[in-house]
Amino acid sequence: MTGVSTAPDGVPRCPWGMESEKMADYRTYHDTEWGRPVHGDDALFERMSLEAFQSGLSWLTILRRREGFRAAFADFRIEAVARFTDADAERLLTDARIIRNRAKINAVLTNARVAAGLAPGELDRLIWSYAPDRAARRTPRTLSDVAPVTPESTALAKDLKKRGFRFVGPTTAYATMQACGLVNDHLADCHVRDAVEAAAEG
Repeated sequence: MTGVSTAPDGVPRCPWGMESEKMADYRTYHDTEWGRPVHGDDALFERMSLEAFQSGLSWLTILRRREGFRAAFADFRIEAVARFTDADAERLLTDARIIRNRAKINAVLTNARVAAGLAPGELDRLIWSYAPDRAARRTPRTLSDVAPVTPESTALAKDLKKRGFRFVGPTTAYATMQACGLVNDHLADCHVRDAVEAAAEG
């Protein structure tokens, strides 16, 4: 049993990336983004923020609102979001382009202020310092081989919380690690896995 699914196009993918034609955007995200290395403070701040908003929801819900999130949160430029005021927070609560959750909105604004206090490149270095040894990790063959939390994600969450970041529990931290290429959780027979490995090595 390989664990992958084969789409109508005949390409083997992780089951979550093999959706109906109505969810082709999910397949595109699986094929071209998920698991590929992401660097840069702003880029990682965006992924952290979106994963926090995803908590308790389908990722597809967030993915389809991503451009709205970017417009609402100044393209997730840390310095810009750090200057958002209480009035901005109230404005965001009325913005139908995003998930209007007060706790999550406030967490993103808090996290931007914390991140703005770090040196340039420090957020990138901090997050990537928790990337596990790729050679020591077993290649998952089925979705049951992929744990929702790891020792590294638990340690990353603890470090981020200690610095003042919010909505960064071990599960959210691991989802960020998966999305940003700190780990490669594409299944063994997924057609994307080798390309993601090559991107990490490059």
